[in-house]
Amino acid sequence: MTDSNPVATAEPVASEVDRKRKLENDKLQKRLRREVGQAIADFSMIEAGDKVMCCLSGGKDSYAMLDILLSLQKSAPVAFELIAVNLDQKQPGFPEEVLPAYLAGLGVEYHIIEKDTYSIVKEKIPEGKTTCGLCSRLRRGILYNFAEQHGVTKIALGHHRDDLLETLFLNMFHGGKLKTMPPKLHSDDGRNVVIRPLAYCREKDLVRYAALREFPIIPCNLCGSQENLQRQVVKDMLQGWDRQHPGRLEAMFRAICNVEPSHLADPKLFDFSNNQLQTGRPTGTARHADYAKSSEEAGYQRLDVLNL
Repeated sequence: MTDSNPVATAEPVASEVDRKRKLENDKLQKRLRREVGQAIADFSMIEAGDKVMCCLSGGKDSYAMLDILLSLQKSAPVAFELIAVNLDQKQPGFPEEVLPAYLAGLGVEYHIIEKDTYSIVKEKIPEGKTTCGLCSRLRRGILYNFAEQHGVTKIALGHHRDDLLETLFLNMFHGGKLKTMPPKLHSDDGRNVVIRPLAYCREKDLVRYAALREFPIIPCNLCGSQENLQRQVVKDMLQGWDRQHPGRLEAMFRAICNVEPSHLADPKLFDFSNNQLQTGRPTGTARHADYAKSSEEAGYQRLDVLNL
């Protein structure tokens, strides 16, 4: 007679699976904390006495950014303040109770800014056209103004390593420029400093982290649901490379952190006659002014006209 006990057999197996899962989760959390901490150190993102505004969209990246910064704040060598800010753009069906409930549970100071940019974007952008450009400009202006009014010294955005690479290719393919989103940026108007603490983090790690932490994700039904966005095309291309050629994205990211101006072809950046870096290169202000002019010619009103 055979004595079988399926329960006793299953328990050790389940226990081993749980142990391995916990080990992987711990490694993921430590890696993301390390990468965020390294980015903050490399680019002098946060300094003693800073008031950092974490911009929350309700997506996985901004949730992870706030979560990791709150964790790092407890052991940081310098004292800094964190506040969370969400811009409620009045998109139809937006679950406005989700973020306040989540943030109240964390005990972090938070603010919900209510501005109906959704109606403005839908009015100004023809049906079928990409809404991201105007939406981001409106959102940026509102957040910049809020930051200035509340004594914020750093504005933290949740862009990760893959976002930086996607932006690099978008600018090359569609803008004819070799640039991306920098980990730290002084705004053109000089009022604000934007930081991207997730600059070293891989998106696939953030996807796993969001699932692990069970963040209450809020989908974007304004721009995120649009089909055939060029950014999505580039994202698919990069993800295909990542699957077929492991390590390629890591090498590309190292490349944007290791630039040799003399081996490019921009005479405004490198003085080829005298074999030295150019000084006094125009800042983004002039480019911003040209862009604003073209936007007005296209029929977009300025933020102050819109009373935002």
